[in-house]
Amino acid sequence: MKNKKSDQEKVIGFHAVSELLAQRSGSVSRLLIQVGRNDKRINEVRELAADGNVTVEDVSKEAFEREFEGVHQGVAAIAEFENSILSEMGLFELLKGLDHPPFLLILDGVTDPHNLGACLRSAEAVGVDAVIIPKDNSVGLNTTVRKVACGAAETVNLVSVTNLARCLDKLKEEGVWLVGTADQADSTLYDQDLGGAIALIMGSEGSGLRRLTRKSCDFLISIPMAGALSSLNVSVATGVCLYEARRQRISSNG
Repeated sequence: MKNKKSDQEKVIGFHAVSELLAQRSGSVSRLLIQVGRNDKRINEVRELAADGNVTVEDVSKEAFEREFEGVHQGVAAIAEFENSILSEMGLFELLKGLDHPPFLLILDGVTDPHNLGACLRSAEAVGVDAVIIPKDNSVGLNTTVRKVACGAAETVNLVSVTNLARCLDKLKEEGVWLVGTADQADSTLYDQDLGGAIALIMGSEGSGLRRLTRKSCDFLISIPMAGALSSLNVSVATGVCLYEARRQRISSNG
């Protein structure tokens, strides 16, 4: 089940707008292109708009700058994202329909939209079945997240839960192993079996995993560090862990 919520959001940049048109053209209420832009990528956006019966509005640079902030690249869309986030109930309905062991990513309190967007992009690239975030003390989908995700926000199943600890307990009951990341773990990423039904749990930017989340984990792992720094940015660490899990899962299926 998805949340009964409908919000109009601004989506900017070639990648994000193109993926939106390809995946959900019906949600686009306005598509704006800056006057004077007539290159290959803009023409591709126009073609996607035509395929989805979306009308293009050509607007001046001044009008574009007034309405859209950030690096918009001269293309933007205003879209209505209705029921785009799964609830906890929807998550378990999704898991029941899978024909393979679940591969989940849980972000325990990531608050920077750039980090969430990057995590969604990595999750989409490796085939994660769902990304789970807590409803409170966590960034949700917004314009920045969608732009950084480069279209992944439109294709990855994003789940928002009101009680993360309860959700973790239910996942364990369904046979999903919870693998948390922590600096002071006894095992490393490369020692851990990540080939079955797993949920990889990443902590927040500042304090890492919360106490209850850490307590719920079946395993705690760290990323080996060879340099002088003791940790990685959460989105970089997520990408490293997801690709190791992907490597193992491909090997076990091969």
